[in-house]
Amino acid sequence: MHISGQTRVFMVIGDPVAQVRAPVLFNRIFAQHDIDAVLVPAHVPAGRAASFAREVLGSGSIAGLWATVPHKPALLPALFGIDRHGRRAGSVNAVRRAADGTLEGALFDGLGLVGALAHHGIALAGRRVLLLGAGGAGAAIAAALLDTPIAQLSIHDLGDRAERLVERLQVEVCGPRLQAASADPADHDLIIQATPLGMRPEDPLPLDVARIAPGTQVFDILMKSATTPLMRACAARGIEAHPGFEMLVQQVPAYLEFFGLPEVARAMRSDLSGVRQVIAA
Repeated sequence: MHISGQTRVFMVIGDPVAQVRAPVLFNRIFAQHDIDAVLVPAHVPAGRAASFAREVLGSGSIAGLWATVPHKPALLPALFGIDRHGRRAGSVNAVRRAADGTLEGALFDGLGLVGALAHHGIALAGRRVLLLGAGGAGAAIAAALLDTPIAQLSIHDLGDRAERLVERLQVEVCGPRLQAASADPADHDLIIQATPLGMRPEDPLPLDVARIAPGTQVFDILMKSATTPLMRACAARGIEAHPGFEMLVQQVPAYLEFFGLPEVARAMRSDLSGVRQVIAA
């Protein structure tokens, strides 16, 4: 990799940030397509994301920010413009400087989920969806699902998180029925697991797998391993279930397009196999 005074620098910010895979993936893409750019990690302590974004994006060399936990909602005060999904979910995972110097943000997690479902041949038209988890990932997924032809979106979480998310999203609903619900999977034909349950060996399953009806499809966004406890429990009952890493794969073209690389984005959309190999490794 050759770094010069003209190299465009991107940063991925998080707290912590040592776990991020984006630099490995996107720097490979930049090199393969002869793009004079580099993506580097930056550890930004919680509470400093907005001020960090304002400061570094004031530089003509820093072209944009990727954001991971816990900075996705914390960046909003720094932004002048936010895309539809970011506004609905109350968070962003990409920030760029506009021509007038203001900062713009976008959220691609939900788009990644919808793209992953399509990749696995999971149709959304007329589906009754149960979304488990109303945190950052769940809100992003819900924001994107409202733009699809599902029939119903039921959201479950502990406390009043699901009710608060439904209340926030309700103002934009003109298609699917939207409601807070229990974790009972009966009467749903697509289940999206977006809670942290399954990250630790002692975690309980997020729902009663015995209550899942035959023919229901399950997508578990956990990316700790290709096979999650929920997926294993579903397999034991013959329920089709898929892992979450494809959700990251499907976001790659959106990032490239947002940061002014539409030709590379088109090339990626035509063949994402190399991206899958890096993310699944």
